[in-house]
Amino acid sequence: MSGSIPFYQKHHRHYDRGYRSRETESAISQYQQSSSTYSSHGSKSSKGIRAATYTALDESGLSPLPKRAKPTYLAMDKENQIIGYVVPIFRGSREFESGLSDAEEARAKESAGYLARRDLFASGVESERIEHKSRRTVVRESAERISLSKRIHENEEYHKRLNEDSLMHTPEFVIKPRSHTVWEKQCVRLHCTISGWPEPRRVWICMWIEISFFSFRYKNNVSIDPMSKPGKYKVESSYSVHSLEINKCDFDDTAQYRVSAMNSKGEASAFASVVVKRFKGEVDESLPSPRLPPCLEYGVTFETHIVEKFGVSFGRESETLSFGCSVIIYPSLQRFQPEIEWYRDDKLLVPSKWVQMHWSGDRATLTLSHLNKEDEGLYTLRVITKSGFESHSAYVFVKDSDAEVAGAPGAPLDVHSLDANKDYVIVSWKQPAVDGGSPILGYFVDRCEVGTSHWAQCNDTPVKFARFPVTGLVEGRSYVFRVRAVNKAGMSHPSRVSEPVAAMDPADRARKGPSAPWTGQIIVTEEEPVEGVVPGRPRDLSVIEATKNYVVLSWKPPGDKGHEGVMYYVEKCVSGTDSWQRVNTEIPVKSPRFALFDLAEGKCYRFRVRCCNSAGVGEPSEPTEATTVGDKLDIPSAPGRVVPTRNTDTSVVVSWEASRDAKELVGYYIESSIAGSNAWEPCNNKPVKGTRFICHGLTTDESYVFRVRAVNAAGISEFSQESEAITVKAAIGGGILHASPTPPYGITVLECVRDAMVLAWKQPTFIGGADITGYFVDYREVIGGVPGKWHEANIKSVSERAYRVSELKENMLYQFQVRAANMAGVGIPSLPSETFKCEEWTIAVPGPPHDLQVQEVRKDSVVLLWKAPVYQGRDPVNGYYIDIKEAEAAFEMWRGVNEKATDKTFMKIKDLKEGESYVFRVRAQNKAGVGKASDPTETVKAVTKPGTAEIVVNVDDDGVISLNFECSNLTADSKFVWSKNYEEMSEPERMTLETKGNKSKASFKTPSEEDLGIYSCFVTHTDGASASYTLSEETLKDLLKISHDHKFPIIPLKTELAVQLLEKGRVRFWLQAEKMSANGKVEYVFNDNVIHQGEKYKMNFDKNTGVVEMFMESLSKDDEGTFTFQLQDGKATNQSSLVLIGDVFKQLQKESEFQKKEWIRKQGPHFVEYLGYEVTPECCVRLKCKVANMKKDSVALWYKDGREIKVNEKLDFSEGVLTLEIAQISKKDAGVYEVVLKDDRGKDTSTLNLTDQGFKDLMNQVFSVIANSSTPLKIQSTEEGIRLYTFVSYYNDELHVTWHHKDAAIAFTERIKSGVVGEQLWLQISEPTEKDKGKYAIEFFDGKGGLRRTVELAGQAFDDAYAEFQRLKAAAIAERNRARVAGGLPDVVTIQEGKCLNLTCNIWGDPVPEVTWLKNEREMVSNDHYILKFESGKFASFTITSVNTADSGKYSILVKNKYGTESGDFTLNVIDNMGDFGVVSYLADADGNVIVGPSTPRSTTPSTRSVPTTPANTDPQTNTRATPNPENQTPRTERSSTPTPPPQIPLNPSLVSPNPENQTLSTERSSTPTPPSQIPLNPSSVSPTPQNQTPDTPASNTSTPQPFSPTAAEEEEVTDSVKLALETELVRVSGPEPTTSSEPDLSTPALQTENHGNAREKKED
Repeated sequence: MSGSIPFYQKHHRHYDRGYRSRETESAISQYQQSSSTYSSHGSKSSKGIRAATYTALDESGLSPLPKRAKPTYLAMDKENQIIGYVVPIFRGSREFESGLSDAEEARAKESAGYLARRDLFASGVESERIEHKSRRTVVRESAERISLSKRIHENEEYHKRLNEDSLMHTPEFVIKPRSHTVWEKQCVRLHCTISGWPEPRRVWICMWIEISFFSFRYKNNVSIDPMSKPGKYKVESSYSVHSLEINKCDFDDTAQYRVSAMNSKGEASAFASVVVKRFKGEVDESLPSPRLPPCLEYGVTFETHIVEKFGVSFGRESETLSFGCSVIIYPSLQRFQPEIEWYRDDKLLVPSKWVQMHWSGDRATLTLSHLNKEDEGLYTLRVITKSGFESHSAYVFVKDSDAEVAGAPGAPLDVHSLDANKDYVIVSWKQPAVDGGSPILGYFVDRCEVGTSHWAQCNDTPVKFARFPVTGLVEGRSYVFRVRAVNKAGMSHPSRVSEPVAAMDPADRARKGPSAPWTGQIIVTEEEPVEGVVPGRPRDLSVIEATKNYVVLSWKPPGDKGHEGVMYYVEKCVSGTDSWQRVNTEIPVKSPRFALFDLAEGKCYRFRVRCCNSAGVGEPSEPTEATTVGDKLDIPSAPGRVVPTRNTDTSVVVSWEASRDAKELVGYYIESSIAGSNAWEPCNNKPVKGTRFICHGLTTDESYVFRVRAVNAAGISEFSQESEAITVKAAIGGGILHASPTPPYGITVLECVRDAMVLAWKQPTFIGGADITGYFVDYREVIGGVPGKWHEANIKSVSERAYRVSELKENMLYQFQVRAANMAGVGIPSLPSETFKCEEWTIAVPGPPHDLQVQEVRKDSVVLLWKAPVYQGRDPVNGYYIDIKEAEAAFEMWRGVNEKATDKTFMKIKDLKEGESYVFRVRAQNKAGVGKASDPTETVKAVTKPGTAEIVVNVDDDGVISLNFECSNLTADSKFVWSKNYEEMSEPERMTLETKGNKSKASFKTPSEEDLGIYSCFVTHTDGASASYTLSEETLKDLLKISHDHKFPIIPLKTELAVQLLEKGRVRFWLQAEKMSANGKVEYVFNDNVIHQGEKYKMNFDKNTGVVEMFMESLSKDDEGTFTFQLQDGKATNQSSLVLIGDVFKQLQKESEFQKKEWIRKQGPHFVEYLGYEVTPECCVRLKCKVANMKKDSVALWYKDGREIKVNEKLDFSEGVLTLEIAQISKKDAGVYEVVLKDDRGKDTSTLNLTDQGFKDLMNQVFSVIANSSTPLKIQSTEEGIRLYTFVSYYNDELHVTWHHKDAAIAFTERIKSGVVGEQLWLQISEPTEKDKGKYAIEFFDGKGGLRRTVELAGQAFDDAYAEFQRLKAAAIAERNRARVAGGLPDVVTIQEGKCLNLTCNIWGDPVPEVTWLKNEREMVSNDHYILKFESGKFASFTITSVNTADSGKYSILVKNKYGTESGDFTLNVIDNMGDFGVVSYLADADGNVIVGPSTPRSTTPSTRSVPTTPANTDPQTNTRATPNPENQTPRTERSSTPTPPPQIPLNPSLVSPNPENQTLSTERSSTPTPPSQIPLNPSSVSPTPQNQTPDTPASNTSTPQPFSPTAAEEEEVTDSVKLALETELVRVSGPEPTTSSEPDLSTPALQTENHGNAREKKED
């Protein structure tokens, strides 16, 4: 809430309740109460107040000191010298306390008093009146409150500006720490003063400074913890004055120290450097410590002096040793006693049963009871007072006690527990320095439960690894451990016991706290039973330690383990198998770590873990990677060269090179021996971790040699090479001559900027007694030709022969000198260099290369090496030029070696003249040009020195490829330095370097293309012995081949082990070797068991051919496995295996049994080729099979679905082939076909399943033949449109085809249809348009890829087809609408004279044609005798009322319209009158002529005319049946059916005298003509079928007229015409019967059938 925090405190974090006056606080509280009183009445104003005054700020401590002027905390004397610090006393004014000015405070008091009186003394009536104040009063009071708040806020802002220091601000350093330079063993104190509010927190940080960048030392840029090294650092703070004290500085303390101060407002840092200078020799420990500046504490300054110091002490195990110092402290105040601290190896000692400390007031004494080797080390006494501290150190040596058995080793030391949990404790120790004269065989670990004195041995056999997991512990109990060493002579004394450790998990130990070891029973409490959950899989299983004796696993508990705890089962299996074996079968593991024993050394194992609880055992974890049992930690290599240096009359400083690739190094043991005695004594019994140690207790003037070996948990390394003999003398005045290197020379400048210069120099001509470890550079100013004082440029030595000297002054002159250092010390400085001016180089070209070296000097070549220039110029260096000249030649004789710049920093210079001396130089270039040349090299004479060797490549018997170099002129200090591409390989990852004597070998680990390059070897401390070898890709391939042959000598095989099935199912295993000697032998192995010759196995080994065979009569289930033939011929071996398991074995066994059955089967008639089929090009399916071993009595029977098939052909076994042909195959031919061969020797059966998929496959093959027989697609134009078609050799109703247009399947419509006619497949496009252009294809489906026939209907092809379509369409229209005589006229009419003749014919045409009758080619006119009628535009009638002979002749009818003209003729033959029969009857004679004669009319009832109709789904023009067709497929079609007979009119048999009973008289056939819409356009066209239907009848060039059905009126009219004809005289009509069709074409089947029917009627009449 806004009212709970004062408004000024929300806006300002700089004040709290402690810094304001009571009056102000009272006024503010009154305003707050007033605000709360009226909050309910004036919500808007209240919200406004809250909004104006609210802000969220934290309360914090505030500084009471205004920052008016920057204060100083230094105490100065009269001469302005700092003599101490002043503690500031903070004061504050009353105005500052109130936060208001006097006038403002008075107004605030007055307002507060008014409000207080109003609230405290107002009566109830007044309160009620106040509550009902008007809105105006409330607004006014709210405005006053807002105004007052604003004024107070402005007042605070004003004071905030006036008193800036009183506000919170970031820390700042009033006095920054000052850099110091001290000698080793001295102390240094850094001071600083910090201001800031809130009070800043300090952090001291140590950072190492390299050449040009920062790297963090052991602190990792974290704050220095004084407790990390007790006594080393001391941090103090008092009244904003802070100090860091570094005690007993050593060279490693040289660093830049940073102090950081931080508070809530920010952070500030200051830096100071501490330089610890080292003497040329060993620092004298008696060197007085630096005097600290006086520290005023309680007004007393203490001075401490340590006298009667203890020296180097020697003790023996189990003895008691005491030593101490006398301490003088001035002034001596009884109430101020110093603090006495003892350290061993910089670790603070605490009193214990082994260590007792005593301080008598003037002497400090340390007593070590029952000495052990753990007590050996550097002991330091530190006397601490309020003014500082003094210290003294000396080394204490502890020797082994005498062994109980002569020759027994010394006791192990430093026994402690590395890891402890419920199930085991890993005990670790260090090996002793003394082995008793014979190697240590191992160690025994003993345990003892705390509170008892019973020691139990933990391991039955000694372990060599210096770590061992002890199991079988009781959870929760504490134990101590000890270790004993054993060799062939006996057992050592036990080590000192370890600290007690409890057998419990670290988490449980942390919960119990650091209490004393506890022994007792575990109390198990019962809890509420809960429903158990089977735990999940353990996580992150890994092998954390593996030795040849044990393997330690570690994992994480599962995430889903339920409410109860879990335990674990550990399982193992041999790698490559899947046989898991539980390790802890009885008791599950309680901790997520476990140690496994009893593993076979050298074998690979995998491990997994299962969780278990009361609910069950969970799923196993993911198995570990394959782990080979063996020591993963290798014994370290022997240390390098050992260099002794004189120290005192009884001590020598021994330095050595560290062991390479040493892992988990514990330290080093140093041994000494009097030269020539070969009696070695240990110099230390506790491993030292450095590479430098002072060996004490030596005899003065005696010569000693030294050797060193390294130690880790895996064991102790081999001894290093013995050092040179050294006489024990004091170093001062009696040191080794030339132990340190001679001065470097040739100082040059490589780069120069405004404030720095990069120098380079040449290596000393003599490096001293050891290799150079670094260089030190000094510089001095030269002013007016007068050199100044020398200054150190680098504190830490640099290993390169180039260094950047920084912090120089621009345009100043400088001189430089360089000193070289090695293990023996720092040599004398070089002569001062030339005077160089410090000014920035601005040239564009690069500076000179430097550090030129010449190697591999031969009579005609040398190799020149150099380093890139430091100054690159404006652009990077992109190449180098090498110059050469004879040593004695003039400067102008320099000439170039390479015309094209090389980008490498080395070059082999060839074609030198033997015996000539040369010098070389190098120039660098960039884009700007070629820079200044380097300094020339020393003179090099082109000569091959005697004894010069080259690198030799060798491949040993193990196939290891190595480069070997031998040097005949080695010195004791010489080293072989191997390089690749002339870059040193100090620790190569892909090679192993080995040096023995004067030979060095570089062996490739896994040679590959990564190893290609130039390999060189250089021998130090010689006259330039070096050589190189170029490993090219081709050379590497040859070496790898040789390596493989050497590493794996094998017997070459022509063929690997294979299996072969023989007759009767016999199995043959065989292989063939290329060459085998008479000593060759073979072992036959099955499933890792050697098998021998016997009933089951028959072996054969032909050494001449190298064929190895093994025969088996058959295979059984027991023969499943791996068969191996192992060959050996001297050293060469080889083997070949054949794995027959699973499906492979089952298949082979099945084939063997099959071959056996086949052999039995082939004893009688049998099939050589089983029943199959083929499809002929005529689409005939032929079933065939091939038989053998037949004779005359053999019988072959065909069956289909179990029923015998009678084959017409006679079986002929001469060719051994039986066939059965199926023509025009269809679904009814599907079934199972079988052929049976039999005779008295047996029978054989072959079956062919042609059902379901088998029949589908057969039909697909048929379809493929049909598809391949198809002709290319062709284009045909019709009157309806354009037709595309193809012909196949045979069409099958099951054939599926698809039509495509533009690669898309065609969706058939009324306009686009497809169909099949005979063997023609067509696609009809009616009324084609532009959209129908494109590529068309017909695709035949054959179950595979199918076949496509395509045609391009576009361009000229489309235009031609479309033009033809238009022409045919016009012709069809004309043909359909032209005038024509549809029928009704006979050819010849014979009639009796006097009779009436009436003929009617059908006329067709659109428009209606004009009709003209002709007689003897003359036009006739209708009159009473000739009545000519043309009715309804359809019927033309010709009537002669009374026929006479004059009427005989030829009559014609001529019809004509705009589309054409047609005529119909008949001949009238009038005969004499034969009597009136009253009716015209048609009589048929033997020739088929009709005689029409009169007869008595009789009433006849004509039968209903039968008119043929088009069947349903039948095309009216093609008379073909169309079936529904799925889209895009051509349907199966049926052939055309016989049309319905034409209509017949039955006649009364009584009216025809000669007509037999039941015969009918055919009348004139007058039918209604077909409408124009039903008449085809072209006789050759076939009307299209509806969508998805295909006509079945083949296309015809003659159109089929459409039959019609006459109406009832038409039938009545025909009947009347018949009646009229019967009343006339008999007429004979001869000639062919005219058709009654509406079209004159009688070629269609329907009309032909109708005509035949009429002819039959006439014959019957």
